[in-house]
Amino acid sequence: MVKIPYGKGDFKRLRTDGQLYFDRTELLHELEAVGEQILFLRPRRFGKTLWLTLLESYYDIGAADQFETLFGDLAIGQNPTPNRNRYFMLKWNFSVIDPHGSHNDIAQRVHDHINDSINDFTIRYQKLLTLPIAIQSGNALSSLSRLLAAIRPLNTPLYLLIDEYDNFANEVLTRRDKGRESYHELVESEGVIKTVFKAVKAATDGLGLERVFITGVSPVVMSDITSGYNVAKNISQRPRFARLCGFTGEEVMQLNQQIALECELPEGAAEEAMSLMQNFYNGYRFSGADTTRLYNPTLCLYFWDEWQQLCRYPNELLDDNLAMDKNRLRYIASLPMGLR
Repeated sequence: MVKIPYGKGDFKRLRTDGQLYFDRTELLHELEAVGEQILFLRPRRFGKTLWLTLLESYYDIGAADQFETLFGDLAIGQNPTPNRNRYFMLKWNFSVIDPHGSHNDIAQRVHDHINDSINDFTIRYQKLLTLPIAIQSGNALSSLSRLLAAIRPLNTPLYLLIDEYDNFANEVLTRRDKGRESYHELVESEGVIKTVFKAVKAATDGLGLERVFITGVSPVVMSDITSGYNVAKNISQRPRFARLCGFTGEEVMQLNQQIALECELPEGAAEEAMSLMQNFYNGYRFSGADTTRLYNPTLCLYFWDEWQQLCRYPNELLDDNLAMDKNRLRYIASLPMGLR
């Protein structure tokens, strides 16, 4: 029986538990060639976090002994890039930042989150580090500078992963109470988002930060910080990377056939399920030059998990985890001519 990883976004766990994974690792060669600072945008719950955990497992210098277990039977395992297990890995997840309160409140939470990630870094790589990294409370950018200073003598560069870079900023923007005003405080010259990304940009200029991969749902925040971080290459609509996240129609049909077989359903059951998923989930197209339609993995996994366990379709075809919150609906309804 195929193991459906509904609600799970950790590549290492998927692989070690033998859960469903559709291989995308052949794209790592092209990702390395396309640029060192990459922005990749997709809707909510579209597999972005899973992809970042894959990058983390593949490039982590401390995970070299796990390479065969995690990647051995995948495309990249048969033909790895020279950068395999070459980096110190640092990861920020901005979806955990509480968007409520004043700009100073939010800024402090951002600094706390970055400091926490640097503290985790020191624990994770304590056997490789030769210099201490002093955490500067209230000034995570100073902590980042100290981290870079500590790793430079080791000749092992840093790879920074930023998940949901625009999450808390979007939440602030859609707040009913002074949302736009608070948002502009975040992205203006002294705003915390702009200052953080200015520091990231500076760190790539020979200071030890070699690669950055950023995920989010919209280019708006990146555009609004203007020169703060104008070096990222947005690959979101490039045809070659259209299927980086999400399931193709062929993959959806493959799982439908497998579950229909497991449940001993009559002939045509897989096709019927495919028709239902097409009607309700349709298929996204992220590039005008590529006709490939992609299905939201969270919706598909939700559907398969219910269908496999009960051998019937779920009563509710929309996963509540993807429901849009009321504040966002109100915000959209209040902008008949768009945000200006």
